[in-house]
Amino acid sequence: MPGIIFKCRYLKNSAVHLENLVEYVAMRDGVEKISAVSRDSPASQKQKMLIKDILAQFPDTADVFEYEDYLKHPTAENASEFISSALDQNPDQLSHQEIYVNYIATRPRAEKLGTHGLFSDGEKPLVLSKVMEEVAHHTGNVWTPIISLRREDAARLGYDNAAAWMALIRKQRNIFAEQMKIAPGNFRWYAAFHNEGHHPHCHMLVYSVNPREGYVTKPAIEKMRSSLAREIFQQDLIQIYAEQTAQRNTLYEQSREALKEIIGRMSSGVCESGITESLLSHLAERLRHTSGKKQYGYLKSPLKAIVNQIVDELAKDARVAEAYVKWSELRSEVLRTYTDKLPDPVPLSQQKEFKHIKNMVIAEAMNIGGHHFTFEGDNPADELLQEAEESISVILGDEYMPVTDEAPEDSEDIPSSASEGSPRQDSDETDSGKPYIEWSNLYMEARAFLYGSDEAEPDFERALRLFLEEAEGGNALAMHDLGRMYTDGLGVDMNAETAFAWYEKALSAFLDIEANKKSRYVEYRIGKMHAAGLGTEQDYVEAAGWFEVAASRNHKYAQYSLASLYCRGQGVEQDYEMAFRLYGKSAAQRVPFANYELAKMYREGIGTEKDTEEMELNFEKAFYGFKRLEEQSHDDKLQYRLGQMLYTGTGTEKDLDAAIGYFEKAARLGNVHAQYMLGRVYLDENRGHRNSEKAVLWLTKAADNGSSPAQFVLGKLYRDGSHVKKDIAKAVELSTKAAEQNNSFAQFQIGKLFLMGQDVPKDVETAVEWLTASAERGNQYAQYALGKLFLIGEDVPCDREAAVRWFTLSAEQGNVYARYFLDHMDSFSNPFLFLAATRLLHHLSRIFRDEQQRLSGGTGMQTDSKLRRKIREKKIAQGHARDDHELKQTTY
Repeated sequence: MPGIIFKCRYLKNSAVHLENLVEYVAMRDGVEKISAVSRDSPASQKQKMLIKDILAQFPDTADVFEYEDYLKHPTAENASEFISSALDQNPDQLSHQEIYVNYIATRPRAEKLGTHGLFSDGEKPLVLSKVMEEVAHHTGNVWTPIISLRREDAARLGYDNAAAWMALIRKQRNIFAEQMKIAPGNFRWYAAFHNEGHHPHCHMLVYSVNPREGYVTKPAIEKMRSSLAREIFQQDLIQIYAEQTAQRNTLYEQSREALKEIIGRMSSGVCESGITESLLSHLAERLRHTSGKKQYGYLKSPLKAIVNQIVDELAKDARVAEAYVKWSELRSEVLRTYTDKLPDPVPLSQQKEFKHIKNMVIAEAMNIGGHHFTFEGDNPADELLQEAEESISVILGDEYMPVTDEAPEDSEDIPSSASEGSPRQDSDETDSGKPYIEWSNLYMEARAFLYGSDEAEPDFERALRLFLEEAEGGNALAMHDLGRMYTDGLGVDMNAETAFAWYEKALSAFLDIEANKKSRYVEYRIGKMHAAGLGTEQDYVEAAGWFEVAASRNHKYAQYSLASLYCRGQGVEQDYEMAFRLYGKSAAQRVPFANYELAKMYREGIGTEKDTEEMELNFEKAFYGFKRLEEQSHDDKLQYRLGQMLYTGTGTEKDLDAAIGYFEKAARLGNVHAQYMLGRVYLDENRGHRNSEKAVLWLTKAADNGSSPAQFVLGKLYRDGSHVKKDIAKAVELSTKAAEQNNSFAQFQIGKLFLMGQDVPKDVETAVEWLTASAERGNQYAQYALGKLFLIGEDVPCDREAAVRWFTLSAEQGNVYARYFLDHMDSFSNPFLFLAATRLLHHLSRIFRDEQQRLSGGTGMQTDSKLRRKIREKKIAQGHARDDHELKQTTY
């Protein structure tokens, strides 16, 4: 049985059977009374005869909940419930409109809003006599929908009161009008909620002020029922699944997990089917001699039959057949929520949710016929982009240097300036004053203007002016911050030379001060500049030396920074155990960066044993530590860190709104990583913040600031014409910039572009150069592509030794195509057919995966994007806010 019963009959303007209805209404109050003793006794013979007569006169009453209960347990109580429900749902067959209005408004158990239970669109209380008169004089049809729920569902979802039904029907009224072919302005309705024992329900009365308008079809009734079910049951679909019976939950979870496992086998497996390959070869030959558009809808019936045959042959693969069965089980569970009858099983080729596979079959056959070089394993582009992002997130999340310019602690002995009598011989000291370090009021005011606060936006111009004043007086800290402002273009045009000059002055000042008096804080700052290459060549060995000196005197940030060098083997021999010990010392002094790195080491079991509890504890300490520091400094790198942790739910609950808030703060301060993340968030259609204009804006800012991930993503958008006008020249320019920064995914994509010769002239030499660069950086797709190129020997000379080398490297990373080639190097007569069949298997695995996410609810409700957009537009048109997905009840 479905989760909701929806009937929709109509009354004609006549007084036929009025007396029967009056008698029914008059007697209605007492007919349900059954003594407690006889409730569980079998139904009486008289009840059985009456039920038989009701089913004969009103056959569709067999669909109501009460009849299902009666069939399961034919007791006197259930028989009485069914008889009452059947009569209750059919008085319109016996009555005049006026009597029907009075009945639904005043009958027993109608929840009353004053003297009766009637409600409608308006906020003013209804006058029953006026409504009765209005309906009685209507000359057109009057429809009498009845909406019924199970008692347990009504209670669980909050539909056991009139206020909830009032809110529901007001939200659905325009959908009813559309399906009943009534102009919204002409649509009139009244309703009352009847709080029946087992199955509370709502009676409606609907008509158009234009008597000639309106009609209802069976498909329209189904659409109204579906819309009601979505509103009632999908306010929180996850909640619905979680609150179903334990048995259904168990079966559902088993089906979902089984499907997930099957999809994994499909996506990581190969398809060895002689019949499929033979059919693909036959289709390829037929398509070579076929004119016109090569899409399924445009093909003639004989070719369509071959395509269907290939799809159904794929469906015979044990993995696909098993996945199709599990998918059907999941789909049935969802459909049972709002439909009476489940669709009959059909072959995979006739299942509309999988229709995309047909055009994929045609595309693969055309590739075979044209002997085009193909790239396996990297499609669709969104999946490659997702994998690239995972790699990028590791890079962005693994910045090892403390990302704030930490103020010295009160206990630190900080020399105020270099001794007047002992300046360093190579000092670049100006006439303005001797170098010094001081977190003076003026300097802190400048930083406040630079970073802003929750109450005030950054003011870069005032920050610049104050930093210049401090720097000219010799404050090394202000010199350093001026370098940062010119690097990121904060209040000034970006200028790498000017930035380097200020960093160089800052480093010289730090060295002058340290030469006069040893200070662990200054030693740490000098080491940090060498590690980052600020004002000098990047030199990890020099950095390690300075960090070692400061760390030996228990400087907490120097301990953290030195640990990071040991972890990566930069400037020192790689030593995970040493890194772990140093991170521990730093974390003990409340350095959240150290907690973050410790958490990662506990997670991966690097330098210590894996420990999930310690991992979670340290991530949580890191999050709250970052929050504490950010509240003090408003530093953009801390804001980015917090945004990333909120975005991924690391050390805290996921909170996309809060993450966006931090990303935006950091992005306004020129943080290129935050700019990139904003672009990705605003591109994501599944998280509720999609905004193409903002996405392109932030990605462009990040790309202009040198972010290779942003250049890679933006290049893809221009290549595909997605969210921007297609511009291949721009796409190549951006992808090349990212590739030149050793972004292996960008290198692979530009190599692929030139090898395929689509949108750009084919250039095998350039393609191989970029593919080789990508492969040497460990990109498995580029490694596989090179292996295949050298094996086939069409675009480049055949080189089996090179092919085996690249296939081996790719297969070691799990590439199933590369592994298959290695295992069958001497047995291929035509690898194109095998590859096409395997690609189709993987296409199907992605369709199954998308369907699983859609049916399982995913993150929120994973309906298809067009449907989501239509629902959102319709809700907005009805006056609801964009985020209005909760039931809002109004009391009148």
